[in-house]
Amino acid sequence: MEPTNVIENRTFDEIAIGDSASLSRSLSKDDIALFAVMSGDVNPAHLDEPYAEASMFHRIIGHGMWGGSLISTVLGTRLPGPGTIYLGQDLSFRKPVGLGDTITVTVTAKEKRPEKHIVVFDCRCVNQKGEEVITGTAVTLAPTEKIRRARVTLPEVQLRRHDKYQQFVDRCAKLGAVPTAVVHPCDRTSLEGAIQAAEAHLISPVLVGPEARIRSVAAAERIDIARYEIVDSEDSHAAAAKAVVLARAGKVDALMKGSLHTDELMHEVTAAETGLRTARRMSHAFVMDVPTYTEPVIITDAAINIFPTLDDKRDICQNAIDLAQILGCPEPRVAVLSAVETVTAKIPSTLEAAALSKMADRGQITGGLVDGPLAFDNAVSEQAAQEKHIVSPVAGKANILLVPDLEAGNMLAKQLTFMSGADAAGIVLGARIPIILTSRADNLRTRLASAAVAVLMAHARRQAVPKAIAAE
Repeated sequence: MEPTNVIENRTFDEIAIGDSASLSRSLSKDDIALFAVMSGDVNPAHLDEPYAEASMFHRIIGHGMWGGSLISTVLGTRLPGPGTIYLGQDLSFRKPVGLGDTITVTVTAKEKRPEKHIVVFDCRCVNQKGEEVITGTAVTLAPTEKIRRARVTLPEVQLRRHDKYQQFVDRCAKLGAVPTAVVHPCDRTSLEGAIQAAEAHLISPVLVGPEARIRSVAAAERIDIARYEIVDSEDSHAAAAKAVVLARAGKVDALMKGSLHTDELMHEVTAAETGLRTARRMSHAFVMDVPTYTEPVIITDAAINIFPTLDDKRDICQNAIDLAQILGCPEPRVAVLSAVETVTAKIPSTLEAAALSKMADRGQITGGLVDGPLAFDNAVSEQAAQEKHIVSPVAGKANILLVPDLEAGNMLAKQLTFMSGADAAGIVLGARIPIILTSRADNLRTRLASAAVAVLMAHARRQAVPKAIAAE
C-alpha cells in the first residue's frame, strides 16, 4: 500500500495506454465559501439559500473551478504525478453538483505523443449515484525524471463566518423601522452608517446636529438625505441635548451616536433631571460575533462603568440577561469573569463574582444562569472546564461575559476583534430607550447589527409598556 506521506510520479516512459488513477471528494459549504473567496464569484446560485442546497455550482464556472481542480489534483499528485505540466482541457459539464454530493474523478491515459512527451487523458467525474457530472479530456506534459518526495502538509484554513448577526436583521424585517435620533452625524462614517441602516429598513432617522455641516458632508460624500428630517443645533453638545428631548417626548424610540464623543452624549443621557435614566443603572454591552464561537456572546461592561460596585454589577448583569432574552436566548448563561475560578480574598473580583452567583440563587438577579468566578478559558471552553473539574451549567458555554471592570472588558472585546476577527455591535442598556454606540472602525455588517439590536429592544419595550400598565 502506498505510504500516505509520500508522493511518487509516473514518468512518460512508465505510463501505458489504459493506466488510470482516481480521487473522491465531497462538496461542503466550506468548499463553496472558499471558491467564492478565491474567485470572487458571489453568484447567489452558489452561495445563498435555498439555491445552495438545491443546485450548487450549476453554472459552468462553478463546475470548472471545483471539478476541474479535482482533475488537476489527480494529474498533479497521482498520474502522472509530481513534475506534470497541465497544458489544456476540453470538458463538458453534464449535471449539477449538489451540496453534500461525493464526486469521484478518474483519469485514464488514452494517447501518448513521444516527440514532446505529451499524454492525453480521458477525464470522467461521477457522483455517488454513478451519474456523469463532467466528461472530457486533459492534455499534459508528462515528467521524464523520476520524483519521489514527502507529501507537503497543507496549511489549515479556517473560514471566518460572520452569520450570527443576520438572525437579528431578519427578525427586524417583520417589525418596521424605528424612529431614531442620529446625534451629530457630521462626518462621512456616521452619516453614511445612519443612511445605510435606514435603507435596510431598520431605522427612520432624524438627523440632529448643525444642519449646514450635515448637508455639506452629504454633498461632499454624495449621500442622499433629501427624505430625512433634520433638527438643527448649534454644536455637538446641543445636538445631544436636543436628541434627549426628542426621546423624552416620545418622538424617537432610539438614539444613535454620530461624530461626537461618547462622554458628551452620555452626559446628556445620564442627567438626573433631564436625561433618560431609569431605576436601573445604565451599562454598555458588546454583542459579539466571534467566528470561532457557536453563538453570539455579550461582553459587559466595556464602555461606561469604569470600576462598578457590586450593586452596579447586579444591574449590569440584569441588563445583559434582559438583552439576551430579547435577542432570542430564553435562559442566558452568565459567566462572571476573574483571573481565576476560585474564591480568594486576594482578588476582590472573585468575591464579587461569588456574591453575584448567590444573588442569582436568591432571586436578586432573574432570567438567567449566573456562575462565578470563572476564568475566561473555562467560561468559554468546555474542555478547559472539564480539565479543572468545574461542574457548572455555565462553564464552557457562557453567552454573557460579565467582566470585573471597564479596562478588562474593553481589552477583551478589542482582542477578540483584532486578533480573532470578531465583530462587536455596541448598545447602551438600562436607559429609557436603546442607545446605539458605533465606532469609526465598525464595518457595515456591525453597524447594521447595532441598529438591529436597538430595533429589537425598542419593539420589546413597546410590548412591555402596555403589559406594565395592565398589571397596574
